[in-house]
Amino acid sequence: MKVLLTNDDGIGASGLHALRRALLEVPGVELAVIAPDSNRSATARSITTRRPLWVEEVEFGDGTTGFATDGTPVDCVRFAALGLVEFEPELIVSGINHGANLGDDITYSGTVAAALEGIVLGIPAIAVSQQSDRRALDFRAGGGFDFEQAAAFVARMVEELDRVPMPDGTLLNVNCPAEPAGGARACRLGRRVYRDRLELEEEEPGGRRRYRIYGEDPDYHREQGTDFAAIADGLIAVTPLHFDLTDVAGIESLAGFDLDGLLRPAAREVE
Repeated sequence: MKVLLTNDDGIGASGLHALRRALLEVPGVELAVIAPDSNRSATARSITTRRPLWVEEVEFGDGTTGFATDGTPVDCVRFAALGLVEFEPELIVSGINHGANLGDDITYSGTVAAALEGIVLGIPAIAVSQQSDRRALDFRAGGGFDFEQAAAFVARMVEELDRVPMPDGTLLNVNCPAEPAGGARACRLGRRVYRDRLELEEEEPGGRRRYRIYGEDPDYHREQGTDFAAIADGLIAVTPLHFDLTDVAGIESLAGFDLDGLLRPAAREVE
């Protein structure tokens, strides 16, 4: 199997290399690595369109090499699809991210975005994230990380990929707990509770001001069956995601509305 490994923490990230080493042990895997040259966390599905991209081949010290680029995680997947490496990927693996990617946070995640790009291109994908030992339930890096369980779990998933239920157009979002209780659970995305607020940190004489707007301690809704609940129980959370954001019920509602009427001038009341 031809696998592209990428991430959003950068080519030197410990999580990437833990997973790289584990995947190299999987029989039949041909592995290519393309990753950002530095941290691109929370870049979501951003791409680089207004300038060319630098690429450098990097030696990993074990006889293998990869490519580092000054682009985004999505750019990395595009590079592979467009021929930077010697094969066309049959699977995209993104991670291991330094920090969890749960619930609403996936919409900000560069880790999940790279996997989503695989789905857009018709390539199966797995996004992998690791909770820190501080047990923070979000993507903010903090504390230490033990990537061995996540790396071993995903390597086995890749090895057994023919048997793992992955419908077309669906990626698997894998999150591993800091203190594993043993076991994994299929679950849905939970709901985040953000505690962001506007905080003025600095003001210059000319009126220029510096604000902090993102809080450091988000919470989540306590609901059974979610990825948050699985991690809280010490289980690996596996959530299938797809790219279809269409609200089917919304289409039916709009179909009964006179959209053509919006092309006509607005009727004005006669006094």
